[in-house]
Amino acid sequence: MVQLTMDLIAKKAGHKNRSEEDFGQYVQKLTHLNLSDKNIDSIGDLSFCKNLRVLYLYDNQINQIQNLDFASNITHLYLQNNRISSIENLSLLKKLEKLYLGGNYITVVEGLDKVGELRELHIESQHLPLGEKLLFDPVSLNSLAKSLSVLNISNNNIDELEELAVLENLSYLKAVDNRLKHMKDLEAVLKKWTKLRRIDLRGNPICQKPKCKDRIIIQSLTLESLDGKEIQEMERRFLMNWKASRAARKKSNERMTDEHAAYVEFSDSETPYLTIPFHPSHSVKEKPDFLDLAHKQKVERKPLPRIYESSKMKTQVCFSNYFLLVILVIACWK
Repeated sequence: MVQLTMDLIAKKAGHKNRSEEDFGQYVQKLTHLNLSDKNIDSIGDLSFCKNLRVLYLYDNQINQIQNLDFASNITHLYLQNNRISSIENLSLLKKLEKLYLGGNYITVVEGLDKVGELRELHIESQHLPLGEKLLFDPVSLNSLAKSLSVLNISNNNIDELEELAVLENLSYLKAVDNRLKHMKDLEAVLKKWTKLRRIDLRGNPICQKPKCKDRIIIQSLTLESLDGKEIQEMERRFLMNWKASRAARKKSNERMTDEHAAYVEFSDSETPYLTIPFHPSHSVKEKPDFLDLAHKQKVERKPLPRIYESSKMKTQVCFSNYFLLVILVIACWK
């Protein structure tokens, strides 16, 4: 394996046969260094490269980010397709703007709480353990909330974006080939990304949902590109009008439903009805309704007064006396 040292830089730059003074001046002026695909497994002492701005170390075998404390002026760091498992030792890179870590073995996005100027983070296609997804440290996310504008998290088994809502300056999100499937969760996050210009969600289950793209376009009014296709202003206007029409129709239906429910409730209540009396003409002979009279008599039946009961008893006594008198007369006649 190969270690990244000053000798490797000298060999790469063709300064092997030159004096140390010439080489020293060379590395001090060096701003861009490309050592990609050199089978490098570790980063050695590069303290002489104080003016380094861009460092290309992709497609190597590096397993740890280290010995970059000298590089306080680095703005672009390319470390994709290595064997890195942890984001660390970047706290002194105060000017770092773009960090490329795709294709490594990182399981948690962390160690970025001191990198306050980072604008782009590319951490796609990590070699994750089976069944696991890429996680995000809240401390690092909060530190990146105001600076990060580009985020690539494609192919990392991610199933929700809620924790990324704090990235208030995000303008481009690439989340291809993940496991996003809940439309309501996505809409909630889109409300908070007020500066979002581009989003790519191809290869997610959510893309199979009906009207998915239409709902995204309606929800994010700042969006200019969706899944690699430009959004036409006429298309957005049409969808907005369609949404407004649908909302108005729904509101009208709800109002009609409420009115119907109120009518049914009023009809079922015990509110007395106003009865207008009918006075028949003298020339028309009214026919009695015997069924109605019988019903009224049955309903309005009252207990008999005591006076009537007393009269009834007297009648029974008189009838008994009369019956006895008749028997006596018959007996005497015989």
